Amino acid sequence: MLVRSTKKGCKDQASNYRPVSLTSQISKVIKSLLRDVIVEHLERHMLICDSQHGFRKGRSCLTNLLVFLDKVTESINDGLSVDVIFLDFAKAFDKVPHQRLLCKLNAHGIQGKLLNWISAWLRNRRQRVCLQGELSGWWDVTSGVPQGSVLGPVLFLIFINDLDNDVRNWILKFADDTKIYSCLRDSKDCDLLQDDLDLLCAWSSRWQMQFNVGKCKVIHIGKKNPIYTYKMNGQKLEEVSVEKIWVYTSAMMLSHQYNRVVITSTENWQRLLATLGNVEEEEEEEESAMI
Repeated sequence: MLVRSTKKGCKDQASNYRPVSLTSQISKVIKSLLRDVIVEHLERHMLICDSQHGFRKGRSCLTNLLVFLDKVTESINDGLSVDVIFLDFAKAFDKVPHQRLLCKLNAHGIQGKLLNWISAWLRNRRQRVCLQGELSGWWDVTSGVPQGSVLGPVLFLIFINDLDNDVRNWILKFADDTKIYSCLRDSKDCDLLQDDLDLLCAWSSRWQMQFNVGKCKVIHIGKKNPIYTYKMNGQKLEEVSVEKIWVYTSAMMLSHQYNRVVITSTENWQRLLATLGNVEEEEEEEESAMI
């Protein structure tokens, strides 16, 4: 059984809702035990990439943001520009192909009876929607990990874990919310970032986890930024202003307890950018005076 959960945007559009599965309490207990075993295995053998901050002990959207701020601030302090690209998967949790997921589970050492149990849990699933007391018909579920389930998040982390492979620039993830960014010394760094985007597009095609390119954004930071045009699957990425960076960063915040921290960080960051901007202007004036 599914209930709707509003994401954002117009409530009259079905695409702005996510399906959340309702499961029995007994099944949640069983899945919690299995989840703990899987997580312990993954953490003990350090199988999850360090870039992932979602659904992990000691990690959160806040740690994700702090790592990001530290890298960007360090680059700007060194007089470098930074390009940040926010990536958006199309219906990420709903599009996970089951057979490919099972292959990745096996590659991560989840085998035998546990793998067979997960395979049986994913197979032959059916669901219907309950809206204001009215029920839809039943539909077969051929892909995805159930949102609202105990096992869903950790299975998704495993599926997306190798997204980082061969990527040369910094990448950070909070579940499916992903950003890739690079400090720019010359045009070659822009080309390398574009190469990484091509690698990510190849990954998405190979694993049937498509990007919603129309919602992927690029932010150019720094007055001397070359303003490179990035593309994904041949489509130019939309460029947004530095001020909007917090709209996309804050979208990862899943709990109100972080709101005040994020606002404080935002204010500090904006003051930092303003200060750096003034410093750059003063340096330019000094250079002009010397000339």
